[in-house]
Amino acid sequence: MQLKSYVQGRWHAGDRDAQVLRDATTGQVIAEASSSGVDFAGVLQHARHKGGPVLRKLTFHERAALLKRVAKLLTDRKDEFYALSYATGATKADSWIDIDGGIGTLFAYASRGARELPNSRVYVDGDVEGLSKTGTFIGQHICVPLEGAAIHINAFNFPVWGMLEKLAPTLLAGMPAIVKPASATAYLTELVVRRIVEAGILPEGSLQLVCGSLGDTFDHLTCQDVVSFTGSASTAQKLRTHPVIVANSVRFIGETDSINSCVLGPDAAPGQPEFDAFVREVVREMTAKAGQKCTAIRKAIVPSAHAEAAAQAIKAGLGKIVVGDPRLEQVRMGPLAALAQRREVLGRIAELKREAELLTGEAETLELAGADREKGAFVAPVLLFCRDPAKAKAVHTVEAFGPVCTVVPYASVSDAIGYARGGEGSLVGSVFTADDDAAVEFALGLAPLHGRLLIVNRDCAKESTGHGSPLPGLVHGGPGRAGGGEEMGGIRGLMHYMQRTAIQSSPQTVARITGRWTRGATQKAPGVHPFRKSFHELQVGDTLNTGEREVTLEDIERFAALSGDTFYAHMDEEAARRNPLFGGRVAHGYFLVSAAAGLFVDPPYGPVLANYGLDHLRFVKPVKPGDRIKVRLTCKSKSLRAEKGYGEVAWDTEISNQNGEVVASYDVLTMVSEEPVN
Repeated sequence: MQLKSYVQGRWHAGDRDAQVLRDATTGQVIAEASSSGVDFAGVLQHARHKGGPVLRKLTFHERAALLKRVAKLLTDRKDEFYALSYATGATKADSWIDIDGGIGTLFAYASRGARELPNSRVYVDGDVEGLSKTGTFIGQHICVPLEGAAIHINAFNFPVWGMLEKLAPTLLAGMPAIVKPASATAYLTELVVRRIVEAGILPEGSLQLVCGSLGDTFDHLTCQDVVSFTGSASTAQKLRTHPVIVANSVRFIGETDSINSCVLGPDAAPGQPEFDAFVREVVREMTAKAGQKCTAIRKAIVPSAHAEAAAQAIKAGLGKIVVGDPRLEQVRMGPLAALAQRREVLGRIAELKREAELLTGEAETLELAGADREKGAFVAPVLLFCRDPAKAKAVHTVEAFGPVCTVVPYASVSDAIGYARGGEGSLVGSVFTADDDAAVEFALGLAPLHGRLLIVNRDCAKESTGHGSPLPGLVHGGPGRAGGGEEMGGIRGLMHYMQRTAIQSSPQTVARITGRWTRGATQKAPGVHPFRKSFHELQVGDTLNTGEREVTLEDIERFAALSGDTFYAHMDEEAARRNPLFGGRVAHGYFLVSAAAGLFVDPPYGPVLANYGLDHLRFVKPVKPGDRIKVRLTCKSKSLRAEKGYGEVAWDTEISNQNGEVVASYDVLTMVSEEPVN
């Protein structure tokens, strides 16, 4: 099979300089990959002028719906992906991480896009910044999609998840993507993209695929483009310093290899739940995907008093791992992705053995299930023991990207932190301890040099997602050697593909740009009570000003009796007078909220289906018996829930007293029917 690139709306087969791709277990030729003949400048133009404009016309909710449709499509076809995934050396469990994990990331971003983003094309970042004395001049940060293309350069170890975890936030942000998978496993990525293209779900130009080299793509990048890279630190350094990247300040997101550590707390002695969980985690991380994970544990850092016990327990766990053809059900670890990768890993092991002793067998003694050692890229799980980590260098800086880990003993928590920081920037570190004081010390000591920290004790161990599991809602990346970048992280992941701009203008102009009413903007008399308007009839800025209600001492005492809130400020005049904030009895804040609802709620059945909460509630000024309150209620923002039959409406609400002073402010959140109600 010759892999094809999907570029400029068609499938393209390269005609020279093809790379041969083989089954990692059998050595059988799977495919050839070449991008010769691709017009890379044209590919970028196709993304910028074909895919980008269509995506930018869609709202966040519409883009989220596209992601959901793609996720459902891939779910229906995943058996086909699993069958081909075995050729990469992945077991069924490994493929679950890659395939189901990738599809799950699409679903997660589709859900977040619908729940956390507005049904508009502008993302409002933060609150209004007051810039003038009377409020006629304000500032507001907004984010809009960049108008270039996102170049996604992915690693060989996760041909599905690696693509989808970048693609989800990119498309949701409104930016087209050009995906370049690592050649060794590109056949699986190509199959997934082919199924997406066949379905016709995504707008043309929003997703392109390059199987093979990227050619002169970097020569054509502009300040509106983004490069998101996963791979080796050395390659990232070369790409990051490309003259065009530097000259045009092209955004570069790097997620690279790193030396990740798992630390056993000083309290976690053999027989403790944390000790057992630590051992299981190290064994799992060494052997999942044959250790070919950028998050895999490379150093098991253990208290000196428990070092021998921990090393023997890990060794025993590794002894139970069946290695061989990943298609066999009993096999728990398959080969590396390619013979070239095997040669590289063996070279790195040789470097580590100069500083650490080998505790497990070499590759030539490995017994394989249903596989040929000569044809497959197999490496035995390798556990080493470094007896003098303070003097070691390779143990802290050399990564064998396979099933390789070194046990590192420590004398104190500060020593353990120092050894974990020795990699000078890691994607993830984990700590197994039941001592929260130690956990605090580890967290503060490790956080500056780690993108993510997992701290496990007996209370959370069963539900922990594990050391090596990047999740859609959490950032994936790390400082220094780990690349200095971030991926995913929920809505944070979109910001890499958007421009943050500070808008300075009048409240009304800012409201028109953002689609969100802000105080000082025009208020509209709705003609009828705004609660009588359907979602589509309601306009941002529609405002209701209510009549007044006097707050009496009887109101306060009845509310206290009903609620059980008899706090002295409401019930004891003498004690309340001693309070410098009140100077006497005052109304309950929650009574004011309830009384305000009594002023603005329209009682009959209508388009307003439910009140589902309050945001930003603040009690600004006390209300005393005899004060009169009124309410100003303004439609602040609208967000349609597609195919739900309703939308979410936020109402900016202010309660003021007889002097016009604001006593409370908040947002009322309601669900409003799309259709008028008779």
